[in-house]
Amino acid sequence: MKKQLYYASAATVLGLSLATSIVAAAPNPGGSINTTGPNSLNTIRTHTRNQVRIHNNNKINLNNHNWQNAYSGNSKVTWNTRGGSASSGNTSNTNSTQANIHVANSTPARAVPMSSQNGPAASNTITNTGPSSSNLIKNQTSSTTSVHNVNAVDINNKNSQYAQSGDAVVSGNTNGGNASSGNASNSNTTSFTISIKN
Repeated sequence: MKKQLYYASAATVLGLSLATSIVAAAPNPGGSINTTGPNSLNTIRTHTRNQVRIHNNNKINLNNHNWQNAYSGNSKVTWNTRGGSASSGNTSNTNSTQANIHVANSTPARAVPMSSQNGPAASNTITNTGPSSSNLIKNQTSSTTSVHNVNAVDINNKNSQYAQSGDAVVSGNTNGGNASSGNASNSNTTSFTISIKN
């Protein structure tokens, strides 16, 4: 006489991008063989498989393009008996860019569910077997964990600024006056802070 019982349970954990979840395997129901005749071969096999797959794919693209032009007019005092005063205004370009990015992909500290998380262990019993019987109870557990992190950061920052002050001209006057042109200035401040933790 030959009796065999085989039970298998499996758990698969799949985490995509920023979401990570844990799924525990169903508890093994266990098996029982009772009252067999002489020379019986009685076997109970259980196999629990735990599998965790975590894939994090983070892609960050930062593009900052800034083009600015500023021109001030000309300042002239010409062809006067008594020249007065003329001035042109200031020209300036300013640009400030700030980007703070924080990405955190948390992998469970204990990714593979332990036996305590799978519920109570299977209760396998072989009882009341006949003389010269062969009895085997085999419990097998396998666990695999796969973590794949892909982080891609692309930063493209372009800044083009042009500031021009006008001409200051005093000419052709009996008594010359004053002419002044304004200041021309450019300023640019760029700050990127990127933190990725898997």
